[in-house]
This record gives sequence, C-alpha cells and structure tokens, in this order.
Amino acid sequence: MGVSTASPEKGICVVTVDFPPVNALPVQGWYDLADAVRTAGRDPEIRCVVLTAEGRGFNAGVDIKELQQDVGHSALVGANRGCYEAFAAVYECEVPVVAAVNGFCLGGGIGLVGNADAIVASDDATFGLPELDRGALGAATHLARLVPQHLMRALYYTSRTATAQELHAHGSVWKVVPRAELADEARELAREIARKDGNLIRLAKAAINGIDPVDVRRSYRFEQGFTFEANLSGVADRVRDTFGKGTFGKAPFGKEDQQS
Repeated sequence: MGVSTASPEKGICVVTVDFPPVNALPVQGWYDLADAVRTAGRDPEIRCVVLTAEGRGFNAGVDIKELQQDVGHSALVGANRGCYEAFAAVYECEVPVVAAVNGFCLGGGIGLVGNADAIVASDDATFGLPELDRGALGAATHLARLVPQHLMRALYYTSRTATAQELHAHGSVWKVVPRAELADEARELAREIARKDGNLIRLAKAAINGIDPVDVRRSYRFEQGFTFEANLSGVADRVRDTFGKGTFGKAPFGKEDQQS
C-alpha cells in the first residue's frame, strides 16, 4: 500500500499508486507520489516514466474522510499543496510520463493524467471531475487539456464522466485496450519513447513544456483559491457532507467508499 517504484527494463520506471479501496490519496500520499515521479525523472538512466495504479480504479482524488475529520483547515491546505506538487511533478518530470489508466479517473486523477505526456486507457476507464458534488473546485485546467472547452465546461458543471473511447476520439488518449492488456500497452509506448537518445528526449520534454499555451501551475493555483474560499464560507462543508447520500447525485462507487 502506498506509492512504489520499479524499473522493469532499461530506461523505464514504473510508479504505482495503491491506496485501497479506491485510490483516494491522503495528504502524505500526494507528496509521496510527487517525490517518486521527480526522483524517477532525475535518474539519468530513465527515459520514460509509466504512472499506474493497483485496484479498482486509477485515482479517486483526495481522501474526503481525512478532510471531514479535520477540525481546522490543515488537511485542506495539505491536500491543496499535495495535489499541486503531484500534478506539477508529472508535468515537470524531466522525461515523458505515460499514464496507464484503469477504471475511474476522478478529481485529482484528472490533474495527474491531464499533465501526463500520453495516456493509455483500459476500455472500462472513465474520466471526470465530480468536484461540485464534493464541495471543491479545481483541475478544470487539466480537464481542458483532455477535451474541448465547451465539453469541459459541461462535464465540470454536471459532474458527468467521459469514457476512454470518447477521449480517444478527441485525441487525448493514445490507445484504448482491454484491461488485461493495459500494462503491456503502456509499457510498449514507454519502450518506444525510451529508445530515443536520453539527452535529446529530456531536451524535447523541456522544449514542449516551454511552448505550452497554458501555464498549468499558475492556472491550477488560481482554481485552488476558489476551493479555499468555498471552505471558508461554509458551502464546501455543506456539500461535502452530502457526498454519497444521493442529495447532489449518485456517487461513482458505493457508500462504503465515501472518499474523493
């Protein structure tokens, strides 16, 4: 359980997230993920990172229970900063990052894959931002990197999800495969990238980030300010306390998994 790394073959590092039951990460989990990705990117022997997850889904965002149990704002601040660091670590990783997405990819999961360089998804994968149902705001910056602007807004306002096949049609998912083939397909793409010259692939990553039309760090930080405002005003707590109870829509998994 937690965040682990492995180097199954030359030039490739696999970073795996495992926080049962739904990969809703606690504050420390986001920092651990950021550290693992940054460490892999700094390794001169690594030319591509594969970001993957164990269990039922890729990522369900932050651990809402941790926020609900905090009497102050330390957990919220920690989650904001942890997500910020993890998303930035993926984006700023010195080598390309391939996200291998299975099952649900929600909330913070969108922040991770939206900042990845390529996405391979299983045919049961779904992507969405249920933030408005959970008393939060954020990661529209990253959803906008996956779908067109008006679709991003509709998905955001409704908390609906998009399938891997739909994202493939928009060009943001490289390939959709059966879940049993996901690890191999992601590894194959990473292997192709890792065949490139190590110095040149790092220069390519820096160059592509340098011409990005959106400053993802600044844009996401701007969104986070509204999350904190919602918490200070009390509206976030009111909405968050309804999560999983059907008041604002059905949760994407059972009540026993009331995490975000």
